[in-house]
Amino acid sequence: MVLKSEELENMDVPGDSSESGSEVGNTPSVENGVFGGDERCFKQASSPRGGGSRNTSPMSCSGSRNTSPSRQKVVKTKPRGLDEETLATFCKPVHADVQMEDNIWAMLPEDLLHEILARVPPFHILRLRSVCKRWNSLLQDISFLKFHSSVPSHGPCLLSFWKNSQTPQCSVFSLPLKSWYRIPFTFLPQWAFWLVGSSGGLVCFSGQDGLTFKTLVCNPLTQVWRTLPSMHYNHQRQLIMVVDRLDRSFKVIATTDIFGDRSLPTEVYDSKTDSWSVHQIMPAVNLCSSKMAYCDSKLYLETLSPLGLMMYRLDTGQWEHIPAKFPRSLLDGYLVAGTRKRLFLVGRIGLYSTLQSMRIWELDHAKTMWVEISRMPPKYFRALLRLSAERFECFGQDNLICFTSWNQGKGLLFDVDKKIWSWIGGCALQSYNNQVCFYEPKFDASIY
Repeated sequence: MVLKSEELENMDVPGDSSESGSEVGNTPSVENGVFGGDERCFKQASSPRGGGSRNTSPMSCSGSRNTSPSRQKVVKTKPRGLDEETLATFCKPVHADVQMEDNIWAMLPEDLLHEILARVPPFHILRLRSVCKRWNSLLQDISFLKFHSSVPSHGPCLLSFWKNSQTPQCSVFSLPLKSWYRIPFTFLPQWAFWLVGSSGGLVCFSGQDGLTFKTLVCNPLTQVWRTLPSMHYNHQRQLIMVVDRLDRSFKVIATTDIFGDRSLPTEVYDSKTDSWSVHQIMPAVNLCSSKMAYCDSKLYLETLSPLGLMMYRLDTGQWEHIPAKFPRSLLDGYLVAGTRKRLFLVGRIGLYSTLQSMRIWELDHAKTMWVEISRMPPKYFRALLRLSAERFECFGQDNLICFTSWNQGKGLLFDVDKKIWSWIGGCALQSYNNQVCFYEPKFDASIY
């Protein structure tokens, strides 16, 4: 049975700032240590208030009823995927609401109703299901799911997962709506501990159930999940999930041992066959990072021996070495997949804290070399990482790169195409036990 989602209180998000050095907006204050303690509450953003209010008392001061409003608030909502804005109009006459006949609107054709609701943001649909039994059965209606899959995507979101007293918790930040939403994750088994990643509306988890390493996929919106069959070599592995939207299937790629002390064959799970296939062992001795990036049907990892990148072709099941040397004085690097064939490298440069900077490179596939495309402005770098040895996380989707700091609990978003930096307000995205990834909400994402 699908659980009802509770919407978190909306947070004000600071405005975007460009690289040219415009002023950084202040992140809204957060009460009770958001995402850091047991109580994960968000501070309610204040709504616009007028100086006067409407007098609806039976008798005014002069002895007669005052029915003329001093201010009237009109709420206008933009189309799906855009911000909500509230506009105040002053000293305008009040027009009587158009009477809507219940018997007419109750007979709205099914296809027209689905066409309308399919354009409502997914998180709001979860709340609308409590209106009536008819709307409650939407997520099981094939016709509605068909309409929902045909409309433009809601847009990118950030999914934050953590366990509070062994109870799975999840919150999603909608970048188009600039709001946080709580999604119940109590349907997950206790062993689901590591967030592998998300693709095409599905989320993948792994964990150790006794001595058995297990993997599962789920759809957070519909609350359905299933455990994948066991791998041929049952060890904790580096995993990544990819979804093929054309044939509505997904694959999970298992590479090296999570501790790097075993040479295990690469295994690939295919949802169409519901089985794992064994492929070539990755010919690399020393990995730079456990972070992987998948783009253009290829999987990339950083290696020190041999120096450069290891690339796995999903179509052939073979590994290849790309001798792309890393930039000098690179302290820590993260591979981030962009759209189409774009592959980014994000990392800090500089041996001393006063000379450090965060830079972004793009791989030139023809010349097999990294080309610098952007630098994080110093004011953002100092606000995100106050200490030279401070840890940070970096991940991306569709030419968006997100930075989170473990200690500062701040999130910073960079749009590669627009060259715009902006803070993600409202919560601490990264704490000692939080795991974060990009997420695209889709009701029609199938786990089979």
